[in-house]
Amino acid sequence: MRPLTSRRVAAICLGLGLLLFAAVVISLRMGAFPIGVSDIVTTLVQGALGRWNDIPYEYRLVIFGLRLPRIALGILVGAALATSGAGFQALLRNPLADPYVLGVSSGAALGAIISLIAAPHAAGLIQVAAFAGALATIAVVYFLGRRGGQLDSATLLLAGIITASFLSAVIMFLMTTLSGRDLRGMAFWLMGDLQAPSTVSTKWLYLVLIIAVGSIYSTASDLNLILTGEQEARHLGVNVQRVKLVVYVAASVLTGLAVSVSGAIGYVGLLVPHLMRMLFGSDYRMLIPTSALGGAILIVVADLLARTVVAPTELPVGAMTALAGAPVFIYLMRRRVR
Repeated sequence: MRPLTSRRVAAICLGLGLLLFAAVVISLRMGAFPIGVSDIVTTLVQGALGRWNDIPYEYRLVIFGLRLPRIALGILVGAALATSGAGFQALLRNPLADPYVLGVSSGAALGAIISLIAAPHAAGLIQVAAFAGALATIAVVYFLGRRGGQLDSATLLLAGIITASFLSAVIMFLMTTLSGRDLRGMAFWLMGDLQAPSTVSTKWLYLVLIIAVGSIYSTASDLNLILTGEQEARHLGVNVQRVKLVVYVAASVLTGLAVSVSGAIGYVGLLVPHLMRMLFGSDYRMLIPTSALGGAILIVVADLLARTVVAPTELPVGAMTALAGAPVFIYLMRRRVR
């Protein structure tokens, strides 16, 4: 097995970055208004140089007004979900853990529904309320998951499952109080919607993403030791409780961030880390950055398919990831068993 070096990590991440760029260009090109690759590149260069008057109005509207914000949000959501999935799988030492296992998505959905009931005409409030609900759930599960004053993985998992079950029951009850139009909109949002939020600038969302992913990556070497056994890791000088707390908070914030702006998009946090492990190994110094890039690629491609498969009708992004993710995950699982 080849030793892991910073040069190898950079080379693989560069390759995935080029693949992501290709996916972005294809996504910008395809749609109800197709645009040539050369026109896309020219428009992007002119936009970067601030020469907006040289860009045709149609290209400016379609690329910068519609498709590029959606792609940027998809990259953010995919990177957040895949990284948090890798973090939770290490934290809980469970390969089937995903970003939603601790109830963060249920808390975000509950906050969104409460905002819709309390202020149905408040534009953009749903994202803020969803993120607040996610943060509240993070705090509740953390305090329920402590055992003997310390964060215990098994207790944390049970606390998350119980909390998610309770919040799901509350959500089902509140959904019955929504009108037909609001109910359909909420159901569509819960399945995944990449409409850019109007209340928060995307650059601030990316700032939170970078900080949270960087926090998890700072614990990568310690996570490799913890996976061999917490007692052995302590003997090697790892502060296990600090690592658990950092990963839990950062992964939960990433999940809350993704769900609050896009709804619950399934299989990304479960499938992508498994796929990256098969391709590049289980070292978290490699797994975390490759999962972030792989999740971004997956969401960009899924959103492209959601927009074009049955055009002009648009499918939920979460439906596309579930349709493709379930068979692929079953294949990977059976391959590992063999």
